[in-house]
Amino acid sequence: MSAVKEKVARLRQAYAPHEHRPLGGYLAAMGTYAGVTAGIAGLVRATGRPVPERPAPSDVVLLSIATHKLSRLLSKDAVTSPLRAPFTRYDKPIGSGEVMEQVRDQGSSTRHAIGELLSCPFCLAVWIATGLTGGLVLAPRLTRLVATALTAVAASDFLQMAYAVAQQAAEGDHDED
Repeated sequence: MSAVKEKVARLRQAYAPHEHRPLGGYLAAMGTYAGVTAGIAGLVRATGRPVPERPAPSDVVLLSIATHKLSRLLSKDAVTSPLRAPFTRYDKPIGSGEVMEQVRDQGSSTRHAIGELLSCPFCLAVWIATGLTGGLVLAPRLTRLVATALTAVAASDFLQMAYAVAQQAAEGDHDED
């Protein structure tokens, strides 16, 4: 075993002695993210698109809600489970069309890290926000249109949940009569 591999093995053991943590996969994910971010920055520079000094508050709100919705859609929605299936295993439904999945432990550390990324809306949100922010500079009209649709779906989700709560409350009031 090379000296570098021995150092990596010691580091992994020192970091998480009682649990397997896919540090190599995390490193690959971080490298990919850095590459994607550099690619977006390169495209912005190559196209000469102006980068706003300060994003408009309305764009920040729009992209925030769109990021929330798209990260939940990709990481938890039952319909998008085929995208996660190579990296996760179905566990159970968790309501409102969402599922709970477990990361597949077998395979490479990169596969494990991708499984964690794809099944975690908080983790995925960083990537989505970066893409939408890059889109806001490179293709602002299209990005705002897509973000508006995602924001409308997020608002609809909250209204559907509020309606269900109101309906349950109304049914509870009728039971007391």
